[in-house]
Amino acid sequence: MRSDILKKKVETLPHRALLMSAGVSREDIVSGKPFIGIANSYNDLIPGHIHLNELTLEVKRGIRDAGGVPFVWGVPGVCDGIAMFAEMRLSLPSREHIADNIEIMVLSHSLDGWVGVTNCDKITPGMLMAAGRLDLPAAILTGGPMKANTIDGKKSHPILGFSMVGRVKAGKMTPEEANDMLPCLACGAGSCVGLYTANTMAVVTEVLGMSVTRCATTLAISDLKKKQAYETGKRIVSLVKEGVQPRQIMTSEAFENAIRVDMAMGGSTNTVLHIPAVAKEAGIEIDVDQFDRISRETPNLCSIIPAGPNEMADIDEAGGIPAVLNRLKQMLKDSKTINGNSILDIARNGKVIGPDLIRDLDNPIHKEGGIAVLKGNIASSGIIKQTALDPEMRVHSGPAKVFYSEQELLDAIEAKKIAEGDVVVLPFQGPAGAPGMPEMLTPTDAIKGAGYKKVALITDGRFSGATVGPCIGHVEMEAYNGGPIGAIQDGDIIDINIPDRGLNVQLTDNQIKQRLSLVKVPERTLTNFLKTYRQSYTGFNCYGKKG
Repeated sequence: MRSDILKKKVETLPHRALLMSAGVSREDIVSGKPFIGIANSYNDLIPGHIHLNELTLEVKRGIRDAGGVPFVWGVPGVCDGIAMFAEMRLSLPSREHIADNIEIMVLSHSLDGWVGVTNCDKITPGMLMAAGRLDLPAAILTGGPMKANTIDGKKSHPILGFSMVGRVKAGKMTPEEANDMLPCLACGAGSCVGLYTANTMAVVTEVLGMSVTRCATTLAISDLKKKQAYETGKRIVSLVKEGVQPRQIMTSEAFENAIRVDMAMGGSTNTVLHIPAVAKEAGIEIDVDQFDRISRETPNLCSIIPAGPNEMADIDEAGGIPAVLNRLKQMLKDSKTINGNSILDIARNGKVIGPDLIRDLDNPIHKEGGIAVLKGNIASSGIIKQTALDPEMRVHSGPAKVFYSEQELLDAIEAKKIAEGDVVVLPFQGPAGAPGMPEMLTPTDAIKGAGYKKVALITDGRFSGATVGPCIGHVEMEAYNGGPIGAIQDGDIIDINIPDRGLNVQLTDNQIKQRLSLVKVPERTLTNFLKTYRQSYTGFNCYGKKG
């Protein structure tokens, strides 16, 4: 074991003294028990994380009962919902920071394995990236979704507040009326109720085989979640003793399964950013076109908030991820899991309790999966959640309205400068341009809340998993790196064709080239962290590939 260097060598006698000063018993050292780290992203800022200390205690108990020695440290977590519109640019960069944090702690302290206790948008992918990078035994415990409030038969939860912004800006609701709704929106511990990015990444983690079965959908407040935490603690000790490494679990087959389940459930478009980043750390290359190919092959079987009426708790009651795997079992490839059984074993044993919530392949909600990849003279690729879209907007042409900040767009909504049929364009929002590639939920939900039915939005930023409607993000190349989206001006006619995967502006190549030569990059106030992040993406796309 890696920790033997601390336990047995004469040169590390002072190291043992330091460990004993921190509370490690001499017996724990001389007995040769594996040293297991716990990367705990608890904080009392994020509802998805406020209960993670309780779960971490159960993980520690499981580790000790299985014969290991647990060590806990803290991992930062950004709540995208709180950071959005205020200071969102640090959220995506925090993903790499989290992976670095775990690398620093695990390697510096010669740990034999580790558990990631996580629950939100960038924390979970950051931990998966660390697992692939270090390739030391690892297990991930996702903290579970919150339960929506049900008021007068309708589900109420925090993300509904974003659409209220648009209603207020459009004069359809007063600020006082919106504020009076706050008690109805607050739901308590857990990741936000729908298939937003946090819960999508929990699903991806379970399908990749890196968390215990049913972990993704079990509610944060459930007693079963604590049992899963205890089981995760026991499993990591077994993984260390058996020498099972993440790259044996997170194979190309496992990533393809994860993408397929994501498409079947209609998850967040941010998986197009996170899955390739995790795969890259595991030594596997995933191209954005794989998402489109798998989406064309895979029917959409679930209708989950924001695309439909059901919350994650409903999916759990319907059988959870094993039930989804059961529906897809003929389309899956076999891969290992930390449970000791394979993903096909889990699929075969999965029980669909709610056939209307997790439909059969012969009776899908949509013939294709959640994400479509669009291409044209605006973008080498642009991403849309096609299952959360009015069918009338699958093909659309309209004049561009260009804005360079979210506030400009909100002001335009308030001033009624947006008309039905317009295509809102928000360039310079990418990893280098913003920098940090902020989520655009405030503008997308403001458009929705204002009552617009036929207004599209295109950006080189990214979207929250809560985004619905004709919203195309992740446009590459981004404007800061010379992408054509930076050439679009007010009044240009933009053509969107989702069935044909087309995204074009009615300009010639020469017109685009001439305009790009005159583009001025908006000035941004940058911290040192953001300056470094911008430099790492200057000349590269959001997938880390040279433009």
